[in-house]
Amino acid sequence: MLTLRGLTKKFPGKASPAIEGIDLEIRNGEILGLVGLNGAGKTTTIRVCVGLALPTSGSVDVDGRDIVHDKARASQLVGWVPELFPYELSAKALPLLVYFAGFSGLRGSAARSQARELLARVGLASVERDRIRTFSQGMKKRFGLAAVMLSEPRNLLLDEILNGLDPEGIAFVRNWSLEQKRLGNAVLLSSHILAELEAMADRVAFVHNGHLLRIINRAELARAAGTLLRITIENLDAAAVVYLGSLGTARVEGTTVLLADPQLGPSEINAELGRRGYRVSELRLEGTSLEAYFFQLLGAAQ
Repeated sequence: MLTLRGLTKKFPGKASPAIEGIDLEIRNGEILGLVGLNGAGKTTTIRVCVGLALPTSGSVDVDGRDIVHDKARASQLVGWVPELFPYELSAKALPLLVYFAGFSGLRGSAARSQARELLARVGLASVERDRIRTFSQGMKKRFGLAAVMLSEPRNLLLDEILNGLDPEGIAFVRNWSLEQKRLGNAVLLSSHILAELEAMADRVAFVHNGHLLRIINRAELARAAGTLLRITIENLDAAAVVYLGSLGTARVEGTTVLLADPQLGPSEINAELGRRGYRVSELRLEGTSLEAYFFQLLGAAQ
């Protein structure tokens, strides 16, 4: 279990803290989703948790070990897969994993056997002699999971691990994460793919501008989540955005407006947009209720 108490991190030259006063628990046998826009503080939180950045104030306990005052032991209890692949691309998969096994106290045939077993477990047995630079994005993420599993950590921090993966890769990470949960491990999963978090996470923590907005469980999400309407307008302009914003929390993506919990029904909105001279090429309800709920929180926080 990881316990964050009042966690704050300030960087020199920055007016505002990257994160401030974060109180959070990632429990054993749980997948906790971490949601926020770019720059919200997700990666900073994870880097402090694994001991790569010192907190300005507050604390992180890993199974009761303080990440600052007992860093050597606490770090051994954490497995981290970063968003960007950190390993030597010219290395071959098996020799590199054997090398990493040495940090877990494995040597010789024991290290080679363990490395081969883990590569097979993540579906990379057939490419164990290939150089990592030839790997796809999904294969690199699988190698990262194999490297994490060498030390059998009980606490796993996955930073945007789903980014760039094809459906097969996403399914693999999903099944792997659920297996870690069944084993009683604590999993923190940061992702922009909210539909996957909604399918996997037991609880979801929302962060914005370095602050923790709210933590909800699956039952609370089912009760609280609303409707998300996707509206694509060929001649979208500021006036259309203002109008849609008056009906709910609106976010613009190109010529598309994502409208959370609109006060009018889709047919009424479509008719009114037509009356105002707008050409609507798509108008449909989204099934990602977690995304709708997230937009509601952002709207309330602004």
